Amino acid sequence: MSDEIFYHSFLNRDRLIHIVDTDPATCEALSVLFRLEGFQTVFSVEAGHFIASLSRRRPDVVVVNLQLGEDSGLALLRRVKAMRTGTPVFMLSEAPQIDAAVTAMKLGAADVITKPIDTEHLLTVVRDALRRDVHLGAMHGGGRAVEVRGFSQLTPREREVLQLITNGQSNKEAGRELGISPRTIEVHRARVMEKLGARNTADLMRIVLTS
Repeated sequence: MSDEIFYHSFLNRDRLIHIVDTDPATCEALSVLFRLEGFQTVFSVEAGHFIASLSRRRPDVVVVNLQLGEDSGLALLRRVKAMRTGTPVFMLSEAPQIDAAVTAMKLGAADVITKPIDTEHLLTVVRDALRRDVHLGAMHGGGRAVEVRGFSQLTPREREVLQLITNGQSNKEAGRELGISPRTIEVHRARVMEKLGARNTADLMRIVLTS
C-alpha cells in the first residue's frame, strides 16, 4: 500500500458523509463511491430526515442538492453553517445555476458540483476539505492566518481583479471594465490564486468570503 493510499484510508476512517438528494439513484451511487474510498455514508431523500439525523450524529461532510423537491438545499446549507462546526458542505446542481451557486458560496458552501457529477473531481475536493480540516484543527482557533496573509501581497490591480472575480464577472467582462484584455485578466487571476493559496475559483471565493 502506497503512503498516499494509506494516508487516504487513515484520513477517511470513521468519517461520515451525509448525502441529501431526492433522487435515490444519486444517493446510492455516491454512497457506493464514498464507501469504496473508506468513508462511512448515510443518505436522505428529503430534508426532514437529514435535519432529524443531525441530533444523532454530526456528519464530517455534507453533499446536498440545491433543489430538494419544494425545499431549497440552501436552507440546509444555512442550517449546517449555523451549527458552527466547520462541516464542509458541497452542493449539487442539476444544471449550471450561476445565481444559486454564487449564493451558496457566499453562505459558505465548499464547492458547487454540476451534474453529471465528475466523481474524481468530487472525491478530490472532499479529500482536500477533510485534509484542510485536519490541519486547521491542529492550529489554535482553527486559524486562517496562512491563507489571509496573501492579501497583503496583492498589487492594486490584482485587488481590482479579485473584486470583479468574486462579483461573478467573467474574464471578458472584467477586462472590459478595467480596459485590459481577457488574457491579462487570466494572468492576474492566476497570480491572485497563487498568492492566496486557492486551487480554483470556488476555493478563491471561499477564502475571500470566510476571511
